[in-house]
Amino acid sequence: MNTMFQLQRYALQTLKAIYDENEIRALCTLIFSRVFHYTNIQIHLEKHTILEESLVNTFLRVLQRLQEGEPLQYILGETEFAGLVFHLNRDTLIPRPETEELVMWIVEEDLPAGARFLDIGTGSGCIAVAVGAAVKDVLILGVDVSPSAVEQATENARLNGVHADFEVRDILHPEQWKWGTFDVIASNPPYVRESEKALMEDRVLKHEPARALFVPDSDPLLFYREIARFGLSHLSPGGRLFFEINEALGIETVSLLEGMGYKDVKLRADIFDKPRMVRGRLKS
Repeated sequence: MNTMFQLQRYALQTLKAIYDENEIRALCTLIFSRVFHYTNIQIHLEKHTILEESLVNTFLRVLQRLQEGEPLQYILGETEFAGLVFHLNRDTLIPRPETEELVMWIVEEDLPAGARFLDIGTGSGCIAVAVGAAVKDVLILGVDVSPSAVEQATENARLNGVHADFEVRDILHPEQWKWGTFDVIASNPPYVRESEKALMEDRVLKHEPARALFVPDSDPLLFYREIARFGLSHLSPGGRLFFEINEALGIETVSLLEGMGYKDVKLRADIFDKPRMVRGRLKS
């Protein structure tokens, strides 16, 4: 078992109880590219080439951690999002494809030069940095309650050549800081209800930060309500609010924003036709 072909066959057997075949093949390709530093062409052309023992041992160590349920993104310490590389730590969620779709929606809105953009619950900084990479001359502030997340987001902005500021702030207690006004506020806040834990995979429950995931069943729209309330006094006239949401609470989130006076509230589905994003506009 000393070629990429053989290692992949071994992984297909070892991980079949956790991942499906396509996922395992994708994981192997990521390991070969990110850990072995092989190009896609090398992976294809050299799959039967004898590997150095150190590479084989590294692969087996990664495989063992995958067997234990640890996500590959945390093992590697990085992931790709919106064509950019983001480093991760235990206080940052792994960015999801639906969050990329939220970024695309924001970028489609044609932010003007000099627009002020606030990302609440920034985590790894993926939303803020991806927007900053796609739109020129936007003034970006990302905030999070976790100092470790803010440190990671700052590193990710530097890594991707994006100028953005990140600070430790708690949106549930915004009165403790001076904020100013913003043209766009975006957030992917905690929205998974505690009762939904039973539906989630162990590799999420055991490895991703619970504080960034869960809200009580008694108040599942907690963060949406507080951020929307914040937006009423900190969005510029005509300013926009973007949320990633719990697919089971789309109608409720729209009703919340409309009830607070937001206009042109729109619910958008992701590529899997699940309602995952909401946009609202403050009246001019």
